[in-house]
Amino acid sequence: MAHTVKDEEKLLSRVRRIRGQVEAIERALKEKRECEEVLHVIAACRGALNGLMAEVLDDHLRLHIVDADEIPKAKRSKAAGELMDILRTYLK
Repeated sequence: MAHTVKDEEKLLSRVRRIRGQVEAIERALKEKRECEEVLHVIAACRGALNGLMAEVLDDHLRLHIVDADEIPKAKRSKAAGELMDILRTYLK
């Protein structure tokens, strides 16, 4: 079972909080809030997204690379390559 399925409810809960933060950014802009307030809300949203990414990344590493005693080396290597592709995209 994929770790995103196993931890689905926990991850979806994080996504719902992020959705609320994105909506707070929209409200702040519509209400013409001060730049400082908008930037704080954006930073909080970014932090929440980074936390979600870290959670899924940690589980991916543990399941597909580190604790993969039963997974052949070729599959672990493929998983590591996929992970690097994701990280390159994420860090752009």
